[in-house]
Amino acid sequence: MSEPKTTEGQAPRKAASKSSAKSGRSRSREFALQGLYQFLVGQNEAADIDVFTRDLSGFHKSDSVHYDALLYGCIEQREMLDALIEPLLDRKLEEISPIEHAVMWMGAYEFQHCIDVPWRVVLNEYIELAKSFGGTDGHKYVNGVLNGLAPQLRALEVDADRAKGKAPH
Repeated sequence: MSEPKTTEGQAPRKAASKSSAKSGRSRSREFALQGLYQFLVGQNEAADIDVFTRDLSGFHKSDSVHYDALLYGCIEQREMLDALIEPLLDRKLEEISPIEHAVMWMGAYEFQHCIDVPWRVVLNEYIELAKSFGGTDGHKYVNGVLNGLAPQLRALEVDADRAKGKAPH
């Protein structure tokens, strides 16, 4: 598996693998992550990021509505998302890599706004994104933070899974 490639101010790009098996929503999460990386690192405007991202190879296979919700929603609600995430961190937010930061934004956003997606699916999708694009153990950090957010943002769903023995207590 090849390592993500990064150029200054641009999102990391990973070599294609198993791309035909990915759902449109999974693809939209990858493209939104690339856009949020550009926002965090390059400080680019959302509209400029959107135009650039829609031109990338494979975008037409993504769920563009979900991509729009993630990209624009995370940027618009970034202060609120940071406020949810920060209490669960063991370091300053500025010390978190932009990839893990964006992944946590997206996970928190989906927990709040995409209630049609089960919380465990949200968790798994973002752990996988962090594994693919983040640092060596970044996915473990993302897992810890999003697992901490799930009971706050999806209490009924998490409690139901706990009652069935499907979620840790």
